Amino acid sequence: MNVIRTAIELAPTSKRVCLAIGVFDGVHLGHQQIIRQTVADAHQHEAAAVVVTFDKHPSVIVAPDKVPLLIYSRPQKLQAVNALGVDALLEINFDKNFSQQTGEQFIRSLAGGLGKIQSICVGADFVFGHQRSGNVALLRSMGQELRFTVHGVSAVSLDGQAVSSTRIRDRIRAADFDAASQMLGRPYSIVGNVIRGDQLGHQLGFPTANLDTTGLLLPPNGVYTAHAAVAGQTHRAVLNIGLRPTINQLTPAPRVEVHLLDFSGDLYGQELEVVFAAKLRDEQKFSSRDELKAQIARDIAQAERAF
Repeated sequence: MNVIRTAIELAPTSKRVCLAIGVFDGVHLGHQQIIRQTVADAHQHEAAAVVVTFDKHPSVIVAPDKVPLLIYSRPQKLQAVNALGVDALLEINFDKNFSQQTGEQFIRSLAGGLGKIQSICVGADFVFGHQRSGNVALLRSMGQELRFTVHGVSAVSLDGQAVSSTRIRDRIRAADFDAASQMLGRPYSIVGNVIRGDQLGHQLGFPTANLDTTGLLLPPNGVYTAHAAVAGQTHRAVLNIGLRPTINQLTPAPRVEVHLLDFSGDLYGQELEVVFAAKLRDEQKFSSRDELKAQIARDIAQAERAF
């Protein structure tokens, strides 16, 4: 999959393009249906299947007080889209100037940069452009003029409710990983780069990989069993999410710390994916580091029995 930042990067080409447009946070079952329709259109018309998305959630610019924490990091999103067989992903820089474009201006700019649009596929309730001026009705009207077809794909339902990023976030906040995974169409996971911490895990005898999860939605604070994938290898792991209340800190901040049960080595700078299995316990404050160390040992023993 070719990742591009401007429409003109796909040109010059005489090939038609079929577009899937959306934020696609989580690339859940509903998103997958939109993208698969686009890929099917492209195969039928010997066109290029292109996903059009944005480098940040639009709310960062248009509603900064309502920015949702993301389900997926950028690498996860790209990997999930790539797995669906698209030819290219156009990642638009969503800034203040871009947010001022009307829906019609946005589509005309795509047509000008990408060339001949064969089809556009979006969710049935998708709105876009300045003051939400674009919707499926506008696309159909423009499609008659610019000669492209439009698919307004209805939401996918699961257990009688529509699959949505909002619903998935609710399930993650509840640590209901089975439900989140069903709606995502794959096991729920978080991905982050391993960054340097304060070496507390090493001091306690249980070294951990600290993940950079900036901007990501996290499950509730606590200790979890998990599988950690790094450098093509998967390891059993115990994961802690929380503020580490036992440790005296001037400004406590959420941390994601992963202890790999069957691994020793340097992980700094590497990308690590954590697939959640089950929650062992809530976060607790202990009276001393020795008490904390003893509890970590019990957590690991419980995790090994669970695996």
